[in-house]
Amino acid sequence: MRRIQALLATLAFAAAPVLAQSKAELQPLPAVPPPPPEMAPFDAALEPEVTIIKREGNTVEEHRINGRLFMIKVTPEHGVPYYLVDRKGDGNFSRETMGNADVSVPMWVIGTF
Repeated sequence: MRRIQALLATLAFAAAPVLAQSKAELQPLPAVPPPPPEMAPFDAALEPEVTIIKREGNTVEEHRINGRLFMIKVTPEHGVPYYLVDRKGDGNFSRETMGNADVSVPMWVIGTF
């Protein structure tokens, strides 16, 4: 019985500020400001095109911008994914793994679920 009385007293103490507030003290929220003028409209040409191909248990993702292949991500059926990246734009791809120091920031794995 004492536990119930203590619980009710705690709830009454916690609810006191809410009950004491009057509607005259409430103020409306300020209006939402418009977006900054320097925001560019969405340009679909700047978004990479990704083609996903399944080959012999491997998943190959080809990333293109304006039709030019710049990165290939290979995910083996068993193992760690690796990247083939065209760093200079000359069509020669070099293998990059997640442990290299020169991996671009967008390729980092932040978390998986």
